[in-house]
Amino acid sequence: MYLQADNTGTFTKLTLKLEGWWDAIILKLPNIAIAILVMVLSYFIARGISNLLRRILRKQMQDQSMRRIISKIVYGIILLFGFFLALGVLELDKALTSILAGAGVVALAIGLALQSTLSNTFSGIMLSFLPRIKIGDYVETSEHGGFVHEISLRNLVLRRPDNHYVIMPNSKFIEEPFVNYSLVKRGRITVSCGVAYGSNLHKVKELVTKSITDNFPLEHGERIEFYFTEFGDSSINFMTRFWIDYVKKSQMYAAQDKAILLINDLFAQEDINIPFPIRTLDIPQATINALNNKARD
Repeated sequence: MYLQADNTGTFTKLTLKLEGWWDAIILKLPNIAIAILVMVLSYFIARGISNLLRRILRKQMQDQSMRRIISKIVYGIILLFGFFLALGVLELDKALTSILAGAGVVALAIGLALQSTLSNTFSGIMLSFLPRIKIGDYVETSEHGGFVHEISLRNLVLRRPDNHYVIMPNSKFIEEPFVNYSLVKRGRITVSCGVAYGSNLHKVKELVTKSITDNFPLEHGERIEFYFTEFGDSSINFMTRFWIDYVKKSQMYAAQDKAILLINDLFAQEDINIPFPIRTLDIPQATINALNNKARD
């Protein structure tokens, strides 16, 4: 008898509870409708802004994968904001507070565990927006040089002139100095040489300067520089500096090659000697006689 009474009381309480929940749902129907509308609007707004951002980024960066990742991040942030706004409309303040607190703890744990990865990610985003580096540029760090092949959220990939690839973390690349040869179309290069003692130095300077000027045209504000630098062991050394169009190292090497050939041919025509080191060995006469006697024996 008592068991039946307890079951009846429990069923009554459950029924009352369900009825209370139903009444609460009926009362909340306007809020639920508004929350659903907020989520739908958030979806379309996120989609529209994501597509607009992708079109804007297409003009700023060439890496398609990077553009897609950034647009998806923005898309997710807008949807998450809409979700929290919908919870607020439903007056689920306690649930919202609990979700935010839990998300903060999880984010802190993930951030500590993936500190290096997050550093590379943020560095990759910074590299993608830097106007001083883009896909196809030729750059050099303290250890590597090559064309920028890819910029991802974790790594920067360089294609070296030997066609091998160097993959380095974004954070390492962005923290170290690097040279971007593709930022400007003009650069100055140096060629060094030496002439024999007794050469007419004024003539050497005049001939080299004229030859370089004739073969490497100057632009406004540029000039050929020529300096004798030192009295060497077997030559008087000089260097000449001039401007060329180059955005990669191979163009610089080609210009140096051309200038060296020009100077060598010019000096050959003008009988100007380019000396090479000569060593004189002083052998005592007694040693020479001993060697001669040994050879006769």
